[in-house]
Amino acid sequence: MSDGGVNKTAQLRIGKSLVIAIDGPSGSGKSSVAREVARRLGLAYQDTGAMYRALTLVCLENRVAVQNQAAVEALAKRFYYEQWFDPGVDMVAAGVDAEDALDVTDEIREPRVSEAVSAVATNLGARTELIRRQRAAIDSVRHRMVVEGRDITTVVAPQAEVRLLLTASEEARLARRGAQLAANGEKQSTEQLAEQVLARDAKDSTVVDFQRAADGVVTLDSSDLDFEQTVQAVLRLVQESVGG
Repeated sequence: MSDGGVNKTAQLRIGKSLVIAIDGPSGSGKSSVAREVARRLGLAYQDTGAMYRALTLVCLENRVAVQNQAAVEALAKRFYYEQWFDPGVDMVAAGVDAEDALDVTDEIREPRVSEAVSAVATNLGARTELIRRQRAAIDSVRHRMVVEGRDITTVVAPQAEVRLLLTASEEARLARRGAQLAANGEKQSTEQLAEQVLARDAKDSTVVDFQRAADGVVTLDSSDLDFEQTVQAVLRLVQESVGG
C-alpha cells in the first residue's frame, strides 16, 4: 500500500473511532508490527503485555510471591503504571505507588520477569483490573489506538473497527524471538527459548484463547512474510475494513 492509501485511511476516520485490535502468540511479531502500524496511521499504541510485565516486576521487587493470587490481585488494584502511547517512544514507568515509580522499560524484558509473568497473567483478579485499565487507556485517546496482546479482540476491545489474529509457525516464532534477544545482547539455549515462547503460550492459554481467531477476527499468518510485508498486510486490512 502506498503512503497515500495509508493517509486516506487515517483521514476517513478523523473524529471517529479507529481501534485496531491485534492478538497473537509469543514471537508472532505483533508488538513491532502493531507499533509500526500505529506510527504510519497516526494512532496511539498500547502494548498490554507491558502492563502484565510491569506488575510482575513490581511483585518481584517488593517480594510479593506471584503465586499468591490474593496478594497479586491487591497489588494490581493499587500499583502505579504509566505507558507512553506515542508509538515512537518506548517507555514504561511503574511502582507500588507514584512516589515509588521508576522507568522500567528495560527491566520488564528481563528473563526473571519473562519466567514469572504467566503467573500474573493467569491471575483472574489481576486480569480484571488490568483489563479495566487497558480499556480506560483506549478511552483516553478517544478510541484512536492500535492495541495488541492476548485477549484484545475478544475481551478488551471486542467492538474494535479492525480485529486481527497475527500468527506464525512455531519455527518462525522461535527464530524471531531468538533474533530479538540476540539483538539485545541476550543469549539463550534452545531449551530456554522454547520455555519462554512455547511454555508461556501454553500457560496463558488456560485463561484466554489467542491461538484461534474468534468470529469476525481475521487471521494473518506471517510465517513467510518479512516485517514490511506483514505491516503492509495489516494496513491493507485496515483499508479494506474502514477505508471504503
